[in-house]
Amino acid sequence: MTKVIGTHNGSFHCDEALAVFMLRQTQAFKNSTLIRTRDQQKLDECDIVVDVGGVYDPEKNRYDHHQRGFFETFSPHHSIKLSSAGLIYKHFGKEIIGTRLNLNSTDQKLELLYQKVYEDFIEGLDAQDNGINRYPEECSAKYKDLTNLPRRVAGLNPWWNSKNPSFDGQFYKAVELTGSEFYGMIDYLGLAWLPARDIVMRAFEKRFEIDKSGKILVLDGFCPWKEHVFDLEKEQNIAKDENILYTVYPDEARGWRVQCVPATLDSYSSRKLLPEEWRGLRDSELSEKAKIEGCIFIHMTGFIGGNGTKDGALEMAKKALNS
Repeated sequence: MTKVIGTHNGSFHCDEALAVFMLRQTQAFKNSTLIRTRDQQKLDECDIVVDVGGVYDPEKNRYDHHQRGFFETFSPHHSIKLSSAGLIYKHFGKEIIGTRLNLNSTDQKLELLYQKVYEDFIEGLDAQDNGINRYPEECSAKYKDLTNLPRRVAGLNPWWNSKNPSFDGQFYKAVELTGSEFYGMIDYLGLAWLPARDIVMRAFEKRFEIDKSGKILVLDGFCPWKEHVFDLEKEQNIAKDENILYTVYPDEARGWRVQCVPATLDSYSSRKLLPEEWRGLRDSELSEKAKIEGCIFIHMTGFIGGNGTKDGALEMAKKALNS
């Protein structure tokens, strides 16, 4: 028998659109139909109900978050209350990611991705649906908003002055939009972000072989590395005075790069810039000044430089470290 998902009719939001999409990716509800109503009698007949009904009870497949006394969060480490998207993700997210990326339920990467998808994608939807300011009074953001998805979903609602508006038709568009974004995030994290983390992890584990300070990473391939450096330092409780200062990695076009680790993930300032007397110099002039063969350039601001060889770039990093 075909199962039925229930949610409310009328104006819709990002959270229930994504919740419906996610449910249809699960084994239990992949061929389900959808009913949009606020008629409680009809909702009671549904196999699962999201974002309406005033009940959160996983055993009964009821996932609303609007009722008084609801304080469910993703985990004790999170303070933002869940929306219907967060509720469905909390209970079905691992299955969806595992199926999408062909990961076994015992694979440690599945747990890592499950947490990461929530923090980078779902948590922001939960917060915005619950009316939580991203910047309360503190300077740092309370959650991530990488997609502006709730605003785009809201824009799919019929205009206030539309004649004969088709809420259901537009809601199905919202389901497809949120699902496409959700799977896009899972695919990126599983197939690009995670392999980059593996590269940075290998460099992190070998950093004391590179330099006794442990403050230089040499990556064996080009990849986005900044976020992973900060994550690994936090996970391994690295003291501030032992933080990574430079990364050395192959340039996609030519030679090798040495780059300063930023002061914070989104900062334009660096923990320690390359020497001032090198900045703005190129080629033989830079090589002569630095007394290192094969130098290519140092940016005027001192945050990045290049050398024709791995050994040359590493020597630049070591000299900068001790400057």
